[in-house]
Order: sequence, then structure tokens, then C-alpha cells
Amino acid sequence: MYQETKKRVKPWQAAIMVIVGIVIIFLGLKVVGAKNQITLLVDGVAMCALASLFGIKFSDMQEDIKSTINSMLIAILIMIAVGVLIGTWMISGTVPLMVYYGMKVLTPGMFLPTVCIVCTLMSTMAGTSWGTLATVGVAFMGVAQGLGVPIPATVGAICVGSFFGDKISPLSDSPVLVSSVTDVPLMEGIKHALISTGPAYLASLVFFVIYGFGLRDGQIAGETYEAIITTVSEQFNLNPLLLLPPVVVMVLILMKRPTLPTFTAGIIAAIILAVIFQGSSMSEICDAMYNGYVSNSGVEIVDKMISRGGMSSMLGTVGLLIAAGVFGATLRTAGVVGIFVDMVRKMSSNYRVMAVGVMVLHAAFFTITGAYYVSYPVIGSVTKDLFPAYDLDDKNMMRMFLDTGTGLAPLVPWSTTGAYTRSTLGLSATSMSFVAFAPMLWGSILISLVMAITGIGMAKLDKSAAKKAEEV
Repeated sequence: MYQETKKRVKPWQAAIMVIVGIVIIFLGLKVVGAKNQITLLVDGVAMCALASLFGIKFSDMQEDIKSTINSMLIAILIMIAVGVLIGTWMISGTVPLMVYYGMKVLTPGMFLPTVCIVCTLMSTMAGTSWGTLATVGVAFMGVAQGLGVPIPATVGAICVGSFFGDKISPLSDSPVLVSSVTDVPLMEGIKHALISTGPAYLASLVFFVIYGFGLRDGQIAGETYEAIITTVSEQFNLNPLLLLPPVVVMVLILMKRPTLPTFTAGIIAAIILAVIFQGSSMSEICDAMYNGYVSNSGVEIVDKMISRGGMSSMLGTVGLLIAAGVFGATLRTAGVVGIFVDMVRKMSSNYRVMAVGVMVLHAAFFTITGAYYVSYPVIGSVTKDLFPAYDLDDKNMMRMFLDTGTGLAPLVPWSTTGAYTRSTLGLSATSMSFVAFAPMLWGSILISLVMAITGIGMAKLDKSAAKKAEEV
């Protein structure tokens, strides 16, 4: 748990650091056109320089940076494993087979609701949006191209399903992290989070069904469709046994095995199948594991569809995560967040103002830093005493954090999850085209905001239960 240092910057100094941080992000991304990683790293260096200038010891900053990055190591390893997994599932023919079957079975009209539901089940059982995006998400992107379904709509459906499961699964790192920060029982917090996330998810599902009506009469047997089907079947030796890797992954997920060993098993299964069915050499497989699979069929849409994966495809996102850690940890060490919390406390004439203030503060801090591994512990550690002070249960804060953290994560282009989502699904680094097709992400935020403003649905503190717990 984060503890403030003895010395922290003054309010005007904190304001300067935040303003400079925002300006650097804007100039780096919009004016200079620099990569997200470089922009956040420069921002981190600038924060370190300003903090040192304002009297914060560099040794304190260095220690906090180390602890922050250390907390991200599992996430980094998962990113690398995902890149390798996609590469092996491509060269083995696993994903191409999933695309082939998907195009044969699905229709444009039912495609989006099906995508959303399948991704929901996968992410809920696996507890990972990233794993879902990298497996069934990548396959569905290929199917969408073959069926002529708009790519932004497909990405929206994938994101809604993937991040719904990420928010409400007890296996997901996001609710587990927030639960530990807020001291809220995990399942109790997840149930409360459904108050805002549930309606937004159902509205999204209805939207996909209605939108699908307009795609029902779409042409799926045209030249493009036939070209994909023919090319994939000619390029790969398609066999139902190629579905073994995702089956292995799903079985291990249901057995509640850790993510890294699960993905490793899926990778090993794909390597074996690549040798047996595709006749791939170990040199080719190793190249696909690092650089990703590269298709040279001569059919542009197919080559673009299945040329994916590899460890190298994830290195940029790993760099972004580290840069975000440097930036966010420095703000934490300097006590910037604590100062803004004090301002929220002073302005909070009632619990509604306080709740809105905390929600806005977390949303702003996440948007600036781009990593909820940073925003959850930083904001949570200095705000969790505010809710009991207004007779509100801390599970309100857990819900707000999940909505503004997991909800915003894929929407912010320079965030780690936003960058990962775009790179994995083949979008440009700054693409926002899918946002309108993912109403759950921003809808749950709006519902939480309305709850905070009106007080409707805000869980009150059970004083009798708290007293009993204190006595025990």
C-alpha cells in the first residue's frame, strides 16, 4: 500500500507538474507526432526533473519507480506470451481454421451479437481481456473481413465482451487489484459493479442485435469471400485437430490454472501442430514466435488478415507500460495526488460532491498516466477514507474505479491497454473509430456519474456490521 513521503510538493508546484504533464502529452502526440512510449517517457523524465527541483529526493522517486514496475512484471510477461501465442496459432493454422469455420457458419446479421457473447464468456472464464483479444478477438477480425462486417463495429463488439468479463471476473487482475486497494471483499465489490456495468452491457448487446438487422442482407458470397475461403484452404492444411490449442487453453482456464502456464500450453500445442500439419521447420516456427507469422499468398486481404503476432509486436506495449510506470510513480512520490485529494475533501460539502470529485480525479489520473496499475493504488490509497467519512461503503469507490479504469483503458490511445487493443486488432495507434460501437465502455462511466450526482444506488455503510468487525 502506498504511503506518502514526509515531504511533498506544494499545491502550486503540483499544479505545475500536472499542467506540464498534460502539455507534453498533447505536444508529443498531436504536434510532434511522437510514439506513445517516447511521449510518456519524456513526460516521466520531466516529472522527475520538476520533482527534484521542488525538493523531492531522487532516491525516493527511484525506489517508487522500481516498486511500480515490479508490480507490472506479470502483466509484461503475459504481453510477451500473448505475442508468441498469436504467432504460433497463425503458423499452425489454428486461427486461419477458426476464420474459415467462422465464415462458413456465421452470417453478417448475427455476427456482432455472437462476437460479443463469445468474448464475454472467454474473458469471464479466463479473467483476461488481453488474452481474449489475442485469441478469439483476432479470429473474429478475420471473419469480419470475410463477411464484410464493418471493422469498427467488430472491434466494438470484441471490446464490449472482453472488457465486461475483465471487470466482473474474479479471476481478472483489475477487480482483484481494486479490491485489495479498497479493502472491499472481491465478490461483494464485483456484484456492486454490476449496477453500472450490467445495464450498459445489456444496452450494448441490444445495439448489436439492432445494428445487425442492417447487415442481415449483406453480400457474403462475393469475390472477396470466395478468395479468402479458397486462399486459406490452399495455404494451410486445415484439420479439426488444429482447434486443439484453444481447447487446451479453455480447459486449463476452467481448471483455474494461472494465465502464463495456460498460454504456454497453448503455444506448445500449436508448435506441435505446425510441424505435423503444416510441415513448418523449427526455424520458421521460432521466427513466427519472435517476428510474427508473415503470409505471402498474394491475396492482399488474406495476407493482412493472418500476418500477425510475435514477441516483437508486444515490445512497444511493454515499453509503454514501463514509461507509464515512471511517469505515474513520480507523481505519486511527489504527493501530487494527495494534494488534489485534499482539495476534493475541502470542496466536498456533501457526499455527492465528494463521490464525483473522487471519480473525476481517478479518471483524470488514469487518462494522464495511461495505466490502471498506477492509478488504482495511487488514487485508492489516498481516497479510501473519504467514503466512510460520509457513511458510504468503499464498494462505491471500487465500482467507480472499475468504470473509469477498465472502462477508459481501451479508449485512451496512449494507455497500455489502449495501445495493446489497437495493435492486437490491427488498428492504427490513434484510431477512435470503434468508440461509438462500444457503448458499455463509456455507458458504465455515465451511469456511475449519474449515481454519484443523484445518490441513487450509492451503497450506504453498514454501521452495525462495521462495529461487529471492529469488535472482533
